[in-house]
Amino acid sequence: MEKWMTIAELQEGRRRCKGGVGFVPTMGFLHEGHLSLIKKAVKENDHVIVSIFVNPTQFGPSEDLEKYPKDIERDMRLCRAEGAAAVFLPSAEEIYPSGYQTFIEVTELTRHLCGLSRPTHFRGVCTVVAKLFHLVQPDKAYFGLKDYQQFKVLQRMVHDLHFPVETVPCPIVREADGLAMSSRNKYLSTAGRREALILKKALDDVRDALEKGERSGHALQTIMQETVASSPSARLDYARVAHGETLEDLEGEIEAEGTLFALAVFIENTRLIDNMVWSHD
Repeated sequence: MEKWMTIAELQEGRRRCKGGVGFVPTMGFLHEGHLSLIKKAVKENDHVIVSIFVNPTQFGPSEDLEKYPKDIERDMRLCRAEGAAAVFLPSAEEIYPSGYQTFIEVTELTRHLCGLSRPTHFRGVCTVVAKLFHLVQPDKAYFGLKDYQQFKVLQRMVHDLHFPVETVPCPIVREADGLAMSSRNKYLSTAGRREALILKKALDDVRDALEKGERSGHALQTIMQETVASSPSARLDYARVAHGETLEDLEGEIEAEGTLFALAVFIENTRLIDNMVWSHD
């Protein structure tokens, strides 16, 4: 497995990749969710490139850029074990050279959900992923659906800018007790880790209500809010019932296939997200 630190090394290595190239962009501190993306990419492509880059432009001024967890040696071992051909490990200066002033923004899909409380987040995500797509030139790129809104935003960017890349959605990977895997789970204390299960419980409560026939978007949103409120120290950022494609709120009767139930909750000082997509069947 090759290790590329600079854009020049990436471009030289990419020229040697013959056949289909799969790409898994990450911020590192890899867990089983990331590894599931790499596994799928390895099955579907001749070469798989993983990027590890903690992207500063997607963090707000009071967010956790400086303390975001890192373990590059472990990440490299895991990528090698899963069959990645190369890992791209650029510095912030390599990706954003001095005087950088060009950004990419998807306007409508980012007005909802996480975009409301993190107004600059998706601009940073789109910019770095567009740059990585330009550099890596993958045939397929793999994204986990825990970040459902991110996937939809990037899918729209790819469509609108005519990137010749297939964006591949991959299922949420959960811990044995149901907590969605996230690099930020490391921040939680033992008590906080237990409380974090309230996100999955909120989604389970909605699923139960759906199975009993509840179809009011407002009522289902209230169920999520009340479940989170039952946890003593959980602080709700949002709980939404949304259209699975437009991400717009659905407060009336749910009729569309692929309705999204999404929430973001602060446990201790850690912001966690989770979601489920419901269909009639």
